[in-house]
Amino acid sequence: MKAIQARVTGRVQGVSFRWYAQEQARSLGVSGWVRNEPDGSVLLHAEGDDQAVDSLVEWCRQGPSLAKVSNVAVREDTASGATSFEIG
Repeated sequence: MKAIQARVTGRVQGVSFRWYAQEQARSLGVSGWVRNEPDGSVLLHAEGDDQAVDSLVEWCRQGPSLAKVSNVAVREDTASGATSFEIG
């Protein structure tokens, strides 16, 4: 079990990043949340199987087709026990 927080920067708001991240997370069986931040970044908390969480982080490095990701800063986080992946 792995839990991370990732801050995604670049052109990541207004391009359906959160919706696609939710779809990707659900398809991988990852729980957590994703939300837009006031500074224009997207913040994501993900927890689940190590490989599934790593796959979600890799997806974040590209994002949806209209996104232009410049950086994904990942740090370990504490598992919250979430059972779904929600948009905040």
